[in-house]
Amino acid sequence: MNGELLSILSAIERDKGIDREVLIQAIEAAVATAARKSEGLDEEAEATATLDRKTGRIVALVAGREVDSARLTRIAAQTAKQVIIQKIREAERDVIFTEFQSRVGDIVTGSVHRFERGDIIVELGRAEAVLPKPERIPHEEYHQGDMVQGYVLEVRKSAKGPSIVLSRTHEGFIRGLFTLEVPEIAEGIVEVKGIAREAGDRTKIAVWSTDDKVDCVGACVGMRGTRVKNIVRELHGEKIDIIRWHEDITAFIAAALSPAKISGIELQAETKQALVMVDDDQLSLAIGKKGQNVRLASKLTGWQLEIKSKAQLAPPSVEVTLRSLQGIGQALEQRLTGAGVTTVRQLAGMTLEQLTGIEGIGEKTAQKLLEAAQHALLPQVQAVPSTEAPSEAAASETPAASEDAGRAEPPDGPAAPNESTQPEGRE
Repeated sequence: MNGELLSILSAIERDKGIDREVLIQAIEAAVATAARKSEGLDEEAEATATLDRKTGRIVALVAGREVDSARLTRIAAQTAKQVIIQKIREAERDVIFTEFQSRVGDIVTGSVHRFERGDIIVELGRAEAVLPKPERIPHEEYHQGDMVQGYVLEVRKSAKGPSIVLSRTHEGFIRGLFTLEVPEIAEGIVEVKGIAREAGDRTKIAVWSTDDKVDCVGACVGMRGTRVKNIVRELHGEKIDIIRWHEDITAFIAAALSPAKISGIELQAETKQALVMVDDDQLSLAIGKKGQNVRLASKLTGWQLEIKSKAQLAPPSVEVTLRSLQGIGQALEQRLTGAGVTTVRQLAGMTLEQLTGIEGIGEKTAQKLLEAAQHALLPQVQAVPSTEAPSEAAASETPAASEDAGRAEPPDGPAAPNESTQPEGRE
């Protein structure tokens, strides 16, 4: 068997990529242990085995005595077989581990093999991966043999081999799907600047184009919405808002809060907080169902956003006294109250002609009063800069995409019966 063993080791090294010397050393250690046991000695007894690298002959010494060659041959044959099988398994596990370790963050496709304690075991060729229940999109159902895509979340070693964990709820899954579906992202022309997601319900993704000639939102939506609808279908109806990223944080916050229309934004750069002002009829739309719209916008922009309507921003005290306004003394207050003007809100709603019609109030005083009242009702806010409209080509490709965001509803749901990409209505 001597020459045959060396030939087997050489073939394994060539076919499986397992170093021949590693196999030889493993066989020597295993033969020494087996020889000690065959002599009936305990583990403390000294035992060594040497395999000649040229002839393949094995010599074993136990407690200083050479083990009978006939008995050693039987021991070596059995031991070598076990060691070789074990090393091949270990090598194959290492190959799988190395392969998938380099694919962390990628999208892989496999088939549902079986179910274990609520988790799905996915067959990926010669490897198996687990899709845990917490990493699945809510309400998704799978059956044995179904094809499934997943984001490679992590790969770790275990006693049973590599443990490959997949996720369909991770934000990286969205990034990967867009990379697969949108060539401009794969080529680096369009960049994904951020993703905020509540899996199974809604995702906001901010994109930006490195080429002024390429509309980033239109590229992601695709002709007649085909690209984003393919992604929505893979996500089983999850809504997707495609947001145009802006370097100016005020414009970015306004875009992230779409479909709501923003009137103004006051920034606190030190704490990364922003007060967002909207018209009264836009308040519920800006906040979203159960606060989802503002929650996702905050996560996407990295700023803590507080939404207030104009009515909410009016200080309570302005309905009580006029004296708090700059420039109003007792005499002027008496003239106003004598004319029936008792609150700042009433004053702010008057015209210049109405004020000058009050005895003792001239045009300059009336102008100052109006400015002071309006200033008290509306705190200093930063106006939202206008953003460019999408190009004509992009508009034709995305007929219902807004200026800064494209939206995709479930392609088969009631919100999109004709499979078109449309902005959502008010929540």
